[in-house]
Amino acid sequence: MSAETPAAPGHDEHYLRVFRRNFRAWRGTRPFWAGLFVMLGGLPIAYFPYANLRLGHLTLAMATTAGAGSLIIGVLLVVLGVSLWFQKHVRFFAGVAAILLALVSIPVSNLGGFLIGFLFALTGGAMAVSWAEDAPPAQEPVDAGGAAIAPMGTATQAPVADPGANPGTVGATDDLSGTSPGNEANGRHSAG
Repeated sequence: MSAETPAAPGHDEHYLRVFRRNFRAWRGTRPFWAGLFVMLGGLPIAYFPYANLRLGHLTLAMATTAGAGSLIIGVLLVVLGVSLWFQKHVRFFAGVAAILLALVSIPVSNLGGFLIGFLFALTGGAMAVSWAEDAPPAQEPVDAGGAAIAPMGTATQAPVADPGANPGTVGATDDLSGTSPGNEANGRHSAG
């Protein structure tokens, strides 16, 4: 094998390149970023009530009576984020639950983890609710002659004038462009 010979995809490639391509394909089929944002929102909400911040010789304890509530909200947000990754069919439920938990975290856990966790969870929940899976490209049906058939309601080409018809008519289509409620035809042609 020379240096100019390309590697066969998936066979002679470096394992990191294969992993990256597979991860990108996996990530594209689920609300990955929504799950990540929801998980990142749950971490500060669960962490800050139990954290001891040191400023020089001064220790600042954030312990409140709502510490258990903060822990529950944070753990639930992390679980919802993981479920968004691995159970994509629950995306709507998980998104609404993440939004509600983010709103509940404002009074329960130090303004929703000092607004950091609140904003991450709220954004991730909104992304989960709005995520829609890509539909596979639809193949056009083919008739017996091999020509593509257009779906109902779409025009494939302009109608062709019938040579034996009156000069002002087009094929067998109804032209309703001259009717309007103002000329008393009410959207219908008059008979005569």
